[in-house]
Amino acid sequence: MDVLEIARWQFGITTVYHFLMVPLTIGLGLLVAVMHTMWVRTGKAEWLRMTRFWGRIYLINFVLGVATGLVQEFQFGLAWSSYSRFVGDVFGSVLALEALLAFFLESTFLGLWIFGWGRIPKKLHLAALWAAVVGSIISAYFIIAANSWMQHPVGVVLDTSSGEPRARQVDFLAVLTNNTALAAFSHAIVASLMVAGGLLVGIGLWHLRKRSLAGRPTTEVDHQVWRRSVRVGGYVSLAAFMLVALTGDWQGKLMFQQQPLKMSSAEALCTTEAPASFSIFALSKLGSNECDDVRSFTVPYVLSFLANGDFSSPVPGVNDLQEQYAEAYGATYPDDPSFGDKAGEPIDYAPVLAVTYWGFRLMIGMGAVSAGVAAYALWATRRGRVPTSRIGVYGSLLAVGAPFVGNAAGWIFTEMGRQPFVVYPNPDVPRADQVYFFTAQAVSPGISATEVWTSLISLAVLYGVLAVVEFGLIVRFARQGVTDGDTTPTPGIGGGSTHRDDDDPPPRADDDASDDVLQFAY
Repeated sequence: MDVLEIARWQFGITTVYHFLMVPLTIGLGLLVAVMHTMWVRTGKAEWLRMTRFWGRIYLINFVLGVATGLVQEFQFGLAWSSYSRFVGDVFGSVLALEALLAFFLESTFLGLWIFGWGRIPKKLHLAALWAAVVGSIISAYFIIAANSWMQHPVGVVLDTSSGEPRARQVDFLAVLTNNTALAAFSHAIVASLMVAGGLLVGIGLWHLRKRSLAGRPTTEVDHQVWRRSVRVGGYVSLAAFMLVALTGDWQGKLMFQQQPLKMSSAEALCTTEAPASFSIFALSKLGSNECDDVRSFTVPYVLSFLANGDFSSPVPGVNDLQEQYAEAYGATYPDDPSFGDKAGEPIDYAPVLAVTYWGFRLMIGMGAVSAGVAAYALWATRRGRVPTSRIGVYGSLLAVGAPFVGNAAGWIFTEMGRQPFVVYPNPDVPRADQVYFFTAQAVSPGISATEVWTSLISLAVLYGVLAVVEFGLIVRFARQGVTDGDTTPTPGIGGGSTHRDDDDPPPRADDDASDDVLQFAY
């Protein structure tokens, strides 16, 4: 493996792992904020217990997400310094705002929420949580805006005055309002809600069944905690699935306009068709990236509709687009040292067909699985029923991973589909003014394969340990369920007195007065 391939594996592994935590942080944060709001408004004990329990899971994931997210920025200087110089004028402003306006906002107010139980008024305490959640969403937007600029560069011109090409930003507002960013952001937010909804459904059904087999009465507050969690998670998952389809359709039509080769690769469409059929299943040598003699089971006309909103539009094939891209951007990489081992080699403009084709279907399939489980959960808990089916409950618990896999598959499809470009040319700009950058020229000059291998292995081991820690903590507290400390809104701090609002319910006699707020933060 050459340096470029090792560096891409490193970035892919660390980024996919981090991206598993991002949708849970965003989606579960929103739901916990809603739960906390419902408790403040209604004073019902089940909403408080839901807030405290799901809040623990949210905090565990948030902390590990921050730890793994920091590594992403280190990689730009380690293995991708040429890329960093090219995009620095754009990313500098966007990522600076992400840190100053978003990351500090969410971390500061999340700290107030963690340590504010019993110390500040309830409504201010709730506002702190909402500020942290909004900060997470703003942070996500800035990150997606930066990534979407790589997919569809706007608001820049190519600057070669220093002898080295770079993208010089001329319209910051255009970067922030990039239509690719707006579509990707909306898609990511609703997909995050699917992740959170699936978690509520899986864990909630498991606890309901456990309580039922133990003969616990359905009149207890804890029963209402799990039943309400399942119902909320089920409705959120189903609504999010429908919105994912709508926002995904928006993204698909933009993809056809901006990156037609990604669209064709996702369908293993080798030659231009009018109208074009949607492929359900393909039998071919996709693994070898040969787009010839593909045998597919298809649905007529659907791909034309997905691409352009009608049932007759032509969709160009991979082979035809390969010729067009070769004519526009060159059939071979420039014979330049900055391209390393790729200098002078032929350029295959088609991404890895097996990854784009099956990644697209895995993304859709996992979303459908999650929606199906949500529908089952709502049916199984209708009119106060408690599901006892071992297959249904444990299948729902296993399906918690489905939206995670779907989100990861979608990210991989998006990133791999734009290869061999790390910054894709904008087709709306005249050819002479286009800003683009090949992945082959983005690697740090002078870095050796041994150095990248060392960082890859080190980060993989570190991330593996963190994965075990996070999964272990989430499983531990999920199995533990609601605790006695979750029954009081104002836990004692080291046995001392606490602030209470006039409308707070009195503490229960069986509450642990020494329940440390740090126990809630973990």
